[in-house]
Amino acid sequence: MSARRATFSRRWPALRSGHPALPSRCPARPARRPAPRASGFSLVEVMVALVVIAVGLLGIGKMQALALASTTSASMRSLAAIEAASLAAAMHTNRDYWDASPPQTITISGTSITSNPSGFPTAGADCTATGMVPCDVTTLASYDLEQWVLAINQLLPNVSATISCENSTPPVSCTIQITWVENAVAVNSQEASTTTANAESGTTAAFQNPTYTLYVEP
Repeated sequence: MSARRATFSRRWPALRSGHPALPSRCPARPARRPAPRASGFSLVEVMVALVVIAVGLLGIGKMQALALASTTSASMRSLAAIEAASLAAAMHTNRDYWDASPPQTITISGTSITSNPSGFPTAGADCTATGMVPCDVTTLASYDLEQWVLAINQLLPNVSATISCENSTPPVSCTIQITWVENAVAVNSQEASTTTANAESGTTAAFQNPTYTLYVEP
């Protein structure tokens, strides 16, 4: 009996002293952490990212080229419209000539002026010079046209123009048509192939030869 009491006292000292206590537990073992996984990028992922970035940069470059070409094209067409309106204003000012019997066709190539029927005179004088005898209607028409030809050659590249007048029945109606060459960017593959073929043959594609037409009744 004494041996049992000694064993109980060793196992439960708190109960022996009169204070209840719970038996102590063994400390829990810490949980194992999983091994860290390798992080980073593989070479294939890097190459795919570079391809995607390259395609995006090519698209941005194409859009920038189209925007620049569109701005240049719009500027040239605005200049062509202004110059055609300028010649129309000169026709209205000199109505005694253009509303009477103007040539049926006046063709302008560069700075060369030809008419059909032939015989369209050259001005040979500055009708705006101070102290000069006033020009007659024919000389004034020639002077206005020569100044206009110089102006469009300074503003538009490789420009040509045609002035056609229908004077068989009044009122006379004229058509001013201006054509020039511009470096337009091909929008699709068809235009690109056409540009390449024309470059090899020394010609220009149709979309690179815009035309502006204005109808006038002097």
